[in-house]
Amino acid sequence: MPLFTRKTTKPGSAADNASQNSNNSDGGKGRASGGPATIQNNNNNNNNNSSPDYSKPPLVFHCQLAHGSPTGLIHDFSSVRELYQKIAECFDISEKDILFCTLNSHKVDMARLLGGQIGLDDFIFAHRKGRPKEIEIVKSQEALGLTITDNGAGYAFIKRIKEDSIIDRIEHICVGDHIEKLDGQNMVGKRHYEVARMLKDIPTGDTFTLRLVEPVRSGFQGIGPRSQSRATGSAGGGRNYGSGKETLRFKANGNAQIEPKFDEATVAGIDAINNLLESFMGINDTELASQIWDLGDKKSNSMDFAESIDNSDLESFGFTDDFIIELWGAITDARRKSTTSPK
Repeated sequence: MPLFTRKTTKPGSAADNASQNSNNSDGGKGRASGGPATIQNNNNNNNNNSSPDYSKPPLVFHCQLAHGSPTGLIHDFSSVRELYQKIAECFDISEKDILFCTLNSHKVDMARLLGGQIGLDDFIFAHRKGRPKEIEIVKSQEALGLTITDNGAGYAFIKRIKEDSIIDRIEHICVGDHIEKLDGQNMVGKRHYEVARMLKDIPTGDTFTLRLVEPVRSGFQGIGPRSQSRATGSAGGGRNYGSGKETLRFKANGNAQIEPKFDEATVAGIDAINNLLESFMGINDTELASQIWDLGDKKSNSMDFAESIDNSDLESFGFTDDFIIELWGAITDARRKSTTSPK
């Protein structure tokens, strides 16, 4: 089945902002190495001619560089991209140097990726660019065995490697590696689904070159059993939906708002939708899955659900009718399990 048939993007479409490419809290106790010193980003607005603002105080999140740093305080952001800018300002580094963030763990743990929302008590760890590497690959099978996600700010990277796949048999390719170039073509700024489509379109039997950039790894991060699975980059599980009773959720329109924690039916539905995105498109995107769930949650039939997708910015993905039926099945199954489960 084709990855997807891309339709003409509507003027002003937010399809490229449809997903912001989240996590059991330990309160930031499992921090990377770094002293108790605290640094804070300087982002206070000087409103000399305005009256004092007695509104609700801003949300403040604790942050460290994953390979070790003092603790920074991050606030005043409403999107993932703005969050990266604040982290860069706080630690006096380039925004382009940040590959992705994890929550409550300094490890390259794909189960704890920062996605479309942050629990109000989550501790942020920013992973910086490390060593670049170029690898020549023969596409001996149709499927490479990659699941790709992105950081919401222009970097696509590997989230999962299927066991015994083409990529799994190449020792130097790891979960967390940023896909910087494909056969010399720059992938920076492309969404994960664009990179996945380009890899899928490479004919079987062809040879291609990937330029990857791995995250900086701390001195203790690589210590563990050699048999540890490469599939997710961590032996630990957990869903990417924040850990607090409330979460700060990033919206496609660029705003962020505090919402209650997802209930069990929503979590199950988003998980199932994300599994379908991976199977059909080779991508993993919790925020995109959340948006699809929101569009179908209150619908009573598949036709209304399909119409809601056609009338949204997701229309430009060109989802096939069969795929929409699969998505609708995931939504209704989650609802059914919710109503039949014991209270």
